Amino acid sequence: MMPQLEGLLQALNAGLLLGAHYGLMCVGLSLIFGVMRVINFAHGDFMMVGMYAAFHLFTLMGLGALFGKEAGPFIAALLAGPVLFVLGYAAQRFLLSRVTGTRVGSLEGEGHYAQLILTLGLSLILQSGGQILFGSVPVSIPSDISSEAWEIDLADGALVLFINQARAWGAAIAAVLVVLLVLVITRSRLGKSLRAAADNVQAALYMGIDVDRAHRITFGLGVGITAVAGGLLASSYPFTPYVGLEYVIIMYAGVVLGGLGSTVGAFWGGLLIGVIQQCSALLLPTQLQNTAIFVVFLLVVFLRPQGLLGRVSERT
Repeated sequence: MMPQLEGLLQALNAGLLLGAHYGLMCVGLSLIFGVMRVINFAHGDFMMVGMYAAFHLFTLMGLGALFGKEAGPFIAALLAGPVLFVLGYAAQRFLLSRVTGTRVGSLEGEGHYAQLILTLGLSLILQSGGQILFGSVPVSIPSDISSEAWEIDLADGALVLFINQARAWGAAIAAVLVVLLVLVITRSRLGKSLRAAADNVQAALYMGIDVDRAHRITFGLGVGITAVAGGLLASSYPFTPYVGLEYVIIMYAGVVLGGLGSTVGAFWGGLLIGVIQQCSALLLPTQLQNTAIFVVFLLVVFLRPQGLLGRVSERT
C-alpha cells in the first residue's frame, strides 16, 4: 500500500508543479482571447521564441556566467518576457491590427476568418524561421538544480516525497506572476481600460479609450507571459522550433476548462491538466497521457460548458 501511496503523492506533486507552468501559459492565451476575441494559433510558437530567447540570454548574453546556473535560468526566463512583449506588440501593430479591434466590424464574419488564417500563417513563419535560425537539434538551458530535489520524509523513511527544485521555483514564479497580473487587471487604470475594451469596443471608444492601443498591449502581455512560462520550462525540458505544436493544444484545453475569458480560471485549468497528465501515467502508457486530458476536457464541456470557473457574464 505504501509504494502505491508514494507513487500517487509523487504524481500529484509533479502534476501541480508542471501544472503551474501550464497555468501561466494558459493565462497568456486567455488574456488575448478575453480582451481581443482572437483565436491565436501562433501562441505556442511565440512561446517557442521565448524559450530560445531565454536560452540565448542565458548562454550568449552571459546571464549564466553572471548569475550562475542556479538563478541564471530564472532570470533569463523573466527577461524573455519583455523581449516577447516587444515582438507581440509589433505583431499586433503591423499584422493583427488589420483584422482585429475597430476594423473587425467591416470584415465578413467579423474578421474571424482572417484572424484564423493570419495567425496560422504567422505560426508557420515562426516555425520555419526558428528552424532556419536555431536548427533542429533539441536544446535546453543548463541548470544545476534541474536534477536536484528536496526530500520530504512523511513517515519516518517509509514515505518520502521528492520535490524537483527547478520546477518548484518555476511554479512559485508562475504563481506570483499570475497574482500580479490579476492585480493589474482588476486594480490599475490600464487593467480597467483593457476590461472596457473587452466588454464593449464602441462604448470604450466613446469613453476616450484607445482600443487599438489596448489590444497591442494585450497581445504583447499575452505572448510575454507565455514566453516566461516557456523559459521556466526550458531548463527542465529540451525543445526545438516545433515545440509550440505540443503545447498550444494544452493551452487551449486549459483555457476552455477554466472558463473562456477567466484569467484565474485559465490558471486553474492549466493546473488541472498538469495533475491529470502526471497522474494518468500511473495507469496509462506515456503515449496516452494527452488522451486522459481530453477525456476530462470533454466531460467538463459536456457537464459545464462555461468551464470550471467561468460564467456567462464573466470576462476576466
